Amino acid sequence: MTRVMAVVLVSMTVASLAVAADPQPKAQPQVMFTTVSPDERLSSDIIGLDVYNDANQDIGKIKDIAYSGGTVTAYILSVGGFFGVGDRYVAVAPAGLNIAYDATARKWHANMDTTADQLMSAPAFSYPSKT
Repeated sequence: MTRVMAVVLVSMTVASLAVAADPQPKAQPQVMFTTVSPDERLSSDIIGLDVYNDANQDIGKIKDIAYSGGTVTAYILSVGGFFGVGDRYVAVAPAGLNIAYDATARKWHANMDTTADQLMSAPAFSYPSKT
């Protein structure tokens, strides 16, 4: 009986040492959820905004947003069309477009210091093919 108890005690000690010496690092749980503060812009607030120039003329519409590494690199504007027909796209640097929330009017507003003709003569943007 003493021998059986000694074997059991040795077995338990070896098993507990094996568990304690487990070389596998414990995986950290992945962070899947976050919060969005009220002052952060959502793409749904921006896409579809009409863009006005300093003379308050409608010169285009924000159709898309290009980003890299979490930073906005360009706003894709649709210019020159009529009800979506004949549109051409141009990429505008974020510094060239002023987007702000008008608390009085309770809506977003986009404007830039350019003319419709200058946008029409800007290099065209075309979406890359998805092949």
